[in-house]
Amino acid sequence: MSLRYINQHLQLENIPIAQIVQQYGTPCYIYSKTELIKQWQAFSESLMPYPHQICYAVKANSNLSILSLLAKQGAGFDIVSGGELARVLKAGGDAKKSVFSGVGKSIDEITQALEADIGCFNVESHEELLRIETQAKVLNRIAPIALRINPDINANTHPYITTGTKDNKFGISEHNALALYSLAAQSKHLKIQGIACHLGSQLNTLQPFLQAITRLLILVEQLKEQHINLQTINIGGGLGISYNQETVPTPQDYCKAMLETLTQSKCHLRLVIEPGRALVAKAGILVTRVEYLKRHADKHFAIVDAGMNDLLRPALYQAQQTIKEVDLHPELNETIYDVVGPICESSDFLGKDKLLRIKPGDYLAILDSGAYGFSMSSNYNSRPRSAEVLVDNTKISLIRARETIEQLWANEHVYPSLRVP
Repeated sequence: MSLRYINQHLQLENIPIAQIVQQYGTPCYIYSKTELIKQWQAFSESLMPYPHQICYAVKANSNLSILSLLAKQGAGFDIVSGGELARVLKAGGDAKKSVFSGVGKSIDEITQALEADIGCFNVESHEELLRIETQAKVLNRIAPIALRINPDINANTHPYITTGTKDNKFGISEHNALALYSLAAQSKHLKIQGIACHLGSQLNTLQPFLQAITRLLILVEQLKEQHINLQTINIGGGLGISYNQETVPTPQDYCKAMLETLTQSKCHLRLVIEPGRALVAKAGILVTRVEYLKRHADKHFAIVDAGMNDLLRPALYQAQQTIKEVDLHPELNETIYDVVGPICESSDFLGKDKLLRIKPGDYLAILDSGAYGFSMSSNYNSRPRSAEVLVDNTKISLIRARETIEQLWANEHVYPSLRVP
């Protein structure tokens, strides 16, 4: 059975899943280069010829091969840690095209970014602004900055992935922004580059984006009155995807709406966007093996070898993703299963109430797993993290080997053999 049959968006023909998982085992993340590039082009072509920069949100999927493929397409990157910056540079990404977001930038991370010539710091507090200025002075550098504004807009997404309301830790209020811009304008070691905003993740309507960009444009005009002129306007990321046949704007819809708003306002700032999920989610699946079929009272469970350590989204915020059979058994009756993993937690489920025809030993594919799948995985219950595979037409490449048992404790030491300083 081909991956195309399971997920038409992957566009991977004539490559049976069995061929991949027999070689690399399960659980296994499988990504499509074709789908990744297709999604990139949907954004980049829709923004032409307006001046823009697409900064891929590294947190969605930070595999070096994914980063390298996007860098070759001209992507910049949205990073939130020194580790992500190091990954971008290792993959051949350009720091000058990238932005450093996040509320907790350490002194070491700021130094690392300055030395790499980061394109812009998205500043999230007065205290952070002062820290960046101090480190730039120490290094005799000029730090490019944009203030990340928290516009207090409810994006109507899950509360754990909402970032643009006054109850969230992110960003600077509109009321404090003008004073901070004025402060930054007086510094010899800060260069005001732009203004930024990010509302959250998995947004299914365009209205919150349009509200946010309108709010930012009001601030842009107020800054002009103070003789502070910007070069960029960063609306962040957050565009959702359709996991279960929800109606979600396409990248083309999203870009068209952004550009229409900017054009109507006669804004000439370069647009920066930070898509993550919308670029990589549909480019990946997680394949898992059915270990047991269990009936408990009136409940049926399909116990598989992938768990919440492999795919955290369902346990973390009750996300539901489409799960499809890889092996076809038309002779079996369809049964409603909760697809659960081997982790010793009741929250360890990958999908509930799934209608399936399966036997022990069969494979299941969890669709749209390219974003926040492997990047959020862990070694909980001392489980090695899964393999990652990239498919390019008929070429199959291992882009991350499955961890070994020995790697679980590679950085640990058994006391009392531990050397005492």
